[in-house]
Amino acid sequence: MAFYDLTKTQRLNLVEEIRTNIQQEVETKILSLVIQYFSSEDTYIRKSAYLSCGRIYFANDFLKPKIISTLNILLQYDDFKIRQTAINAAGEIGKIDFEIVKSFFDEGLLDKHHSARNAVIGCIKKMGEVNPTPVVNWARQYLHHPDKEIRREICHGIELRGRKYPQDILPLLEELQFDKTARVRNTLVHVIGQIAYKKGCLATVISSLNKWENKVLVKDALAEIIDVHFRYRNFSALTQEQAKQYIDIHYI
Repeated sequence: MAFYDLTKTQRLNLVEEIRTNIQQEVETKILSLVIQYFSSEDTYIRKSAYLSCGRIYFANDFLKPKIISTLNILLQYDDFKIRQTAINAAGEIGKIDFEIVKSFFDEGLLDKHHSARNAVIGCIKKMGEVNPTPVVNWARQYLHHPDKEIRREICHGIELRGRKYPQDILPLLEELQFDKTARVRNTLVHVIGQIAYKKGCLATVISSLNKWENKVLVKDALAEIIDVHFRYRNFSALTQEQAKQYIDIHYI
């Protein structure tokens, strides 16, 4: 039976059962149930497993090394779902203790399966929102990686932090302004649009874009910003017309 076919009480009981079983197996180094949870076809079982790992890590200092060791073992499994879930578990830990898990994201960026790589993007988003300094510093080293997909993934991954604090990621985005790969460029334009429509963010973004040298890319980014203010009109701080007027006045 799928996770959401269960009643609320049954789901809560299952989540507690998963947490208890993971903790016991981490302690004994017998990982049969851990592997079962991490490889489940049910997304919500896998989510319960990686959330449990984070909770166990922070609730039990003596188990921290064993949790990290277990996740390192799981990161080597052939099943991409296991690797994906291990990366997501590392992401839960990285919200507070990034340095201990950053190697998971170094390895995950190079994973052969897109699901594992996408897990890295998701982790960068959730970690960067609450623990930005080490995450942004880590991301910077990959901005000019020879693999265009890694550059694109990093650009995408830092987006969420930028929606509240665009000033934190605009210097990184600026480094990508002359990237010649269409997928990276398109992601860059998309991210600029996404970090510009919340309250107070447009001014910060336009101030930064005034200093960028690639005026062709900036033109596309400004068009995206205006379009985003229409697409997200129920959530944006300004109307599309107000955004146009602001850009006309303040973009030099």
